[in-house]
Amino acid sequence: MSVLTLVRGRRDHLVNLMQSLNAQTHLPNELVIAWMQPEAHAALPDVGFPVRHVFVEGEALPLARARNAAVEAASNEGLVFLDVDCIASPRLIERYRQALTEKAALYIGEVHYLAAGAAPYSSHNELDFAALFEQGERHPARPAIDEDEIRPEPNHGNLWGLSFALMKDDHRRAGGMDEGYIGYGGEETDYAWRLHAADVALYWVGGALAWHQHHAVYAPPWPHFEAIIDNARRFHARWGRWCMEYWLDQFANAGAIDWSPNATAIEILRYPAPTEIERARLPASARFG
Repeated sequence: MSVLTLVRGRRDHLVNLMQSLNAQTHLPNELVIAWMQPEAHAALPDVGFPVRHVFVEGEALPLARARNAAVEAASNEGLVFLDVDCIASPRLIERYRQALTEKAALYIGEVHYLAAGAAPYSSHNELDFAALFEQGERHPARPAIDEDEIRPEPNHGNLWGLSFALMKDDHRRAGGMDEGYIGYGGEETDYAWRLHAADVALYWVGGALAWHQHHAVYAPPWPHFEAIIDNARRFHARWGRWCMEYWLDQFANAGAIDWSPNATAIEILRYPAPTEIERARLPASARFG
């Protein structure tokens, strides 16, 4: 099992992720870090598995290219994609490994969200998993999954890229991620539909819980406005449907775009002003947008 994560900044988040991987009931065989920055962070934790590094250039977030590069650098067939702002619960690798051993498919685990200021460490400087279980909050759009449950998910559009697992052969058979998606948004949904077209089934897997570490959230997500529009157009041109409709609806309601779910195109009416972007930043108490 190779764990793959992408990093630009967020050193503290990465340290927490690495510490949680080192506390697994079944250690990963390696961690592959795709750095979307010139150099790796210094003084990372010592862990009980190899850490491999790959560097991916691109001023705008090259998320799809970085994920493909991480897959190619991975030395194992089982792949676990974990965002750098995740903390893995102790059974995450074990549960993903069990699921992939029973059936090659696309698996997604639960993600619970932490509030700003959540302290993941105990007084002994060890991850406090009991506190994390207590503090994490399920996203209202996500189902509750029993600890040892495997549940089919008929809609591949429900893949969220924070935490998922599959086999390298299935990734390659689907054509990997489309590197034409530049910046934030859309590449994961496109990837999900590529996997669906390659007959890779999607399942929820219980027990593979991760906690999402807090960071700034914007509603609407103005900092990624242009990337979301460009990537939504790319997705529609391929699949004849829209992705990121929740965000597109926010932009439309704000008068920035002319768009509806039945539209065949997006027209940009205006761009957000700096003050508008700042006002859209949610308070620290917000766990998700």
